[in-house]
Amino acid sequence: MKQNEIFMNMALQEARDAYDEGEIPVGAVLTCNGHLVAKAHNQTERLTDITAHAEMLVLTAGMDAMHSKFLSDCNLYVTLEPCIMCAGAIGLARIKQLHFAAFDEKRGYRKYSEHVLHPKTEVMSGLMELDSSKLLKKFFRERRSL
Repeated sequence: MKQNEIFMNMALQEARDAYDEGEIPVGAVLTCNGHLVAKAHNQTERLTDITAHAEMLVLTAGMDAMHSKFLSDCNLYVTLEPCIMCAGAIGLARIKQLHFAAFDEKRGYRKYSEHVLHPKTEVMSGLMELDSSKLLKKFFRERRSL
């Protein structure tokens, strides 16, 4: 299995953990030089905090672990296209590569501006998109039926 797939699988496991906790199932993993630095999933319900997105939590943990506010040697794997808030934080952190699985046509950052990321950040999308999309659709289908 390729390294990108390994890390996106880890992000998907974080998304499943979020699902099990009743959170919107989004997971994120931060790596540096091929090593895991941090992982997180959405915790907006648990923390009663609308900013507790997986990306924000993993960036905070990663900055703490790396002892730096800049993560320019790090890659971020996330199961859903980041929102504009998270993309702004990703840009400010100077992430080297952003890998996201599923597109978010309603709230994804691309809808508002692709320029919010740091100019040197490489973006890759679609890796394990189907798995992520299925989990998200299942979550929202179950919520609507309640």
